Amino acid sequence: MKIFVEGIPVGKGRPRFTRTGHAYTPGKTRMYENIVRLRALEAMRGEAPLKGAVSVTILARFPVPASYSKKRRVACLQASEKPAKKPDIDNLVKAILDGLNGTIFEDDSQVVQLSAAKTYAEVPGCEIFVNKADD
Repeated sequence: MKIFVEGIPVGKGRPRFTRTGHAYTPGKTRMYENIVRLRALEAMRGEAPLKGAVSVTILARFPVPASYSKKRRVACLQASEKPAKKPDIDNLVKAILDGLNGTIFEDDSQVVQLSAAKTYAEVPGCEIFVNKADD
């Protein structure tokens, strides 16, 4: 199954706390997880979430910063230079897996194999591939 989430990828933000000690997820993270969830629901076309072990591959595509020279921009788009910047890849994976919970699979504990990469691209977004682990 292939899912494309348009826009600049967002990592899972640290939980915030109210003065009374209640934790909540930052709004930017919540919004991104909802976009992932919506794209996952579209991909499922009304089918039930997968059961059993799954493997997930994530390719996060970031825009080349406007301040980069033409030469450096070309290097980025040819994958000679990688986006070694925020968000951290582990936080990006957390946000995406949380968005897929209950839609593609019942719980992210079903993920037994995971591959993730960050790259530059003309069109920013996240490509997510989910397969049953035995496929």
